[in-house]
Amino acid sequence: MRCPYCSGDNTQVKDSRPTDENASIRRRRVCPDCGGRFTTFERVQLREITIVKRSGRRVPFDRDKLARSIGVALRKRPVEPERIERLISGIVRQLESMGEAELPSSVIGGLVMEALRGLDAVAYVRFASVYRDFREVADFHEVLGEIASTPEVALPKDDGPLEASAERKH
Repeated sequence: MRCPYCSGDNTQVKDSRPTDENASIRRRRVCPDCGGRFTTFERVQLREITIVKRSGRRVPFDRDKLARSIGVALRKRPVEPERIERLISGIVRQLESMGEAELPSSVIGGLVMEALRGLDAVAYVRFASVYRDFREVADFHEVLGEIASTPEVALPKDDGPLEASAERKH
């Protein structure tokens, strides 16, 4: 593993341990050249998946890009990082279990929408606004109507900023 600080090639593993749910291995590394310390994660990848974009362009599936997109939707939302990681891992497992070498990007978008809908209504609307390319306020009204008509997804109540921040401390 190349050192992210000095680009040295001979980094050493100092500690390895499984992460929660044994889905990956966390490795603490040190570079003997510069003394830099960093962490890497090793995950099982069952198969290479190629994503077919709307334009027809083909790109390799990127778990980190999926994580960034979900992270943007969940920004400043009261959702534990472990739940986010489980959500991402679940989506990746679903994609791999489909058994297809190529998948349209709409499949990933649909899986993310479904997962966010059950996790956080605000993140769902945020993701939907980009994924569905909202152009006017009516688009938001439509999605909010969908959420309100689904009993298992509760819209967060407006407790005001003081009460909401007090809730997060507990």
